Amino acid sequence: MSLATATVERSKVSVPAPAKSLGSIETFFRDLAPDWHSQWAWDHYEATILDLSSHFGLRRVCEIGGGRDPLFSTAQAARHGIDLIVNDIDAGELALTPAGLRTARFDIAGDLSEPDVTRGGYDLMVSRMVFEHVHDVERAWTNIHDLLAPGGVALAFFPTLWAPVFAINHILPEKLSRAIVHALYPARRDGGGDPKFPAFYDWCRGSKRQLGPMLNRAGFSDVHIQRFWGHGYFDRMPGLKQADHVFNALAAKTGWDFVTTYAYVVVRKDRV
Repeated sequence: MSLATATVERSKVSVPAPAKSLGSIETFFRDLAPDWHSQWAWDHYEATILDLSSHFGLRRVCEIGGGRDPLFSTAQAARHGIDLIVNDIDAGELALTPAGLRTARFDIAGDLSEPDVTRGGYDLMVSRMVFEHVHDVERAWTNIHDLLAPGGVALAFFPTLWAPVFAINHILPEKLSRAIVHALYPARRDGGGDPKFPAFYDWCRGSKRQLGPMLNRAGFSDVHIQRFWGHGYFDRMPGLKQADHVFNALAAKTGWDFVTTYAYVVVRKDRV
């Protein structure tokens, strides 16, 4: 986890994907009509995944980097008809995965040689505040294409550059950034419930113009970038909070991709 999470607390079913076309990912989000503010992204993350699962008939779900804090509990996954597999690169993080959930240890940006890898084995792959920590995001998306079944969908939710609050985190030396986070948020100290990991922000942007060609190279033609602006870091700072809100509202109104704060990057693998 990175600074992106500092303000946010927080029976196997096998159903084949429907054969008929259900529209593009972009059409799905146009009908969903998300708000521009990033609070919508946090509040509706789980619901969006369930809507994608229901709309496209996706049941075998892999949560990338889920580790100690997976999307759903065993009971919740069963209630929603989801076969959830929790992935992480770190065995220590997977050891903290709640009992009852299946796990798969592999590096999403690696060579996929690990025994837990199931190529073409997932209908839906999701991640929350993970991709900013990945060194080679293009390789990660290429691997996701290999791991998805035909017609499968992937959604990555991450902070974006060059939102000022994340630009500062990116530019500061990691030692100083870590010290600031530890001072402001004690739970994020090493050994706490939400430790801080180094953030690289490779391909962490909110622009389809920038991300589209890379995602096409990874094998995806159905691509949607849902952009969000705004954050809660200045909520306790009167004056600055209001000024920042005005700035982000104007950026959202004009569609200024350069300063998006978060994004859902959503892709769908071709059926053939």
